[in-house]
Amino acid sequence: MKRILNKETPGYPDQEVKVAGWVDTRRDHGKIVFIDLRDRTGILQVVCQPDLVKDVKEEYVLEIAGLVQKRPSHTVNKDMVTGEVELRAQQVKILAKAASLPFDFMGKDLNLNLPTLLDYRPLTVRNLEIKNIFKVSESIVESFRKTLRSLDFTEFQSPNIVPVVAEGGADVFHIDYYKYDAYLAQSPQIYKQIMLGAFERVFTVAHVYRAEPSVTTRHMAEFTSLDAEMAFIDSWQDLMDTCETIIRNIFADLKPLKIDVPNLGQEIPKIKMREVQKIILERTGRNNLKEPDLSPEDEQEICLWAREKYGSDVVFITHYPTLKRPFYTHEDPVDPDYTLSFDVLCRGLEIVTGGQRINEYDKLVKNIKKWGNKTDTFSFYLQAFKYGMPPEGGFAFGLERIVKQVLNLKNIREAAPFPRDMERIDNKLKKTRKK
Repeated sequence: MKRILNKETPGYPDQEVKVAGWVDTRRDHGKIVFIDLRDRTGILQVVCQPDLVKDVKEEYVLEIAGLVQKRPSHTVNKDMVTGEVELRAQQVKILAKAASLPFDFMGKDLNLNLPTLLDYRPLTVRNLEIKNIFKVSESIVESFRKTLRSLDFTEFQSPNIVPVVAEGGADVFHIDYYKYDAYLAQSPQIYKQIMLGAFERVFTVAHVYRAEPSVTTRHMAEFTSLDAEMAFIDSWQDLMDTCETIIRNIFADLKPLKIDVPNLGQEIPKIKMREVQKIILERTGRNNLKEPDLSPEDEQEICLWAREKYGSDVVFITHYPTLKRPFYTHEDPVDPDYTLSFDVLCRGLEIVTGGQRINEYDKLVKNIKKWGNKTDTFSFYLQAFKYGMPPEGGFAFGLERIVKQVLNLKNIREAAPFPRDMERIDNKLKKTRKK
């Protein structure tokens, strides 16, 4: 007999079937035992004679053959796909045993601190609420892909091992690549620009790495970047328009999951960074007018402002200082001290960064030197511009940050199945270092 999934059992009334899964809960009622069997599609109630499930505990993996029957009307559970049926067990086979559980991890409100949650990740990932976090993550990636494909973008695979640091700064992971120096990629920026010469519009879903010496609720050493780049733009407004389309589609595609998605107005507001700092000063008295970037408190405050004034939980912040953006960022021709760049904030946290890029070869070479780099280390990248690159630009979404903000999670590590930070690679790192 071929196994069927739990959700399929209502289609087999009064028929014998075989199902398999984990024991979610066991309830003993004298001469009868109720097993809630869990598979990838949900829960199925199984009615067993005690001798069939002797010594069977939670998380045992079972294969059960039995007869599908309608539940008594007073026991129907309309919140479950299988809520109108149950399986009367005839044969039970133990596929794998499970040790005694360290805690109850299946409750709706899994009241564990973050270290414990992650220390037991192979177990806690089975919790329904936690599983749903990663279904949201999957939906976001799928929506991103679907939207860009509909706009004639081509997906490519970007490398994780790179010879140069594209984003600048010292927060990179150096690796020994045979007898050569190399790095884990901070972003797929160089490669998506190169690929424009072949496809004009490209995107990639890439793992990227930042050796930031901090343990915060918003940073990780490894995260997933949803990157897009487009050529033949008329202006950098094209980039923000495409970005906004992606955001609106992501939120629309999440609504069937019954999520309280962030609010969007008729148009997502756009405001220059220096104007933001003036608003912050007026609203809070904090004078950050000379700062080159927004503080986390500023980001939260301007999102409150956007919600109050525009009814939007999302806001574009534009025109960041030229010297605080990577060398390839295009300056504003009207005010060269600032760039045609933007961040998107959602509920107080940056979830997207992007902007127009420099596409002129000579100007790129000049900027590489100005930012303190050597042009020969970027010779591979510069080929794309030496032999013709149209006006272009792009942006990148931080997947885990979107998940965090959409679900109002307290810590970004909750949004990653297996987060990496200064203190953890699966298990918490020991205080010793390899010599």
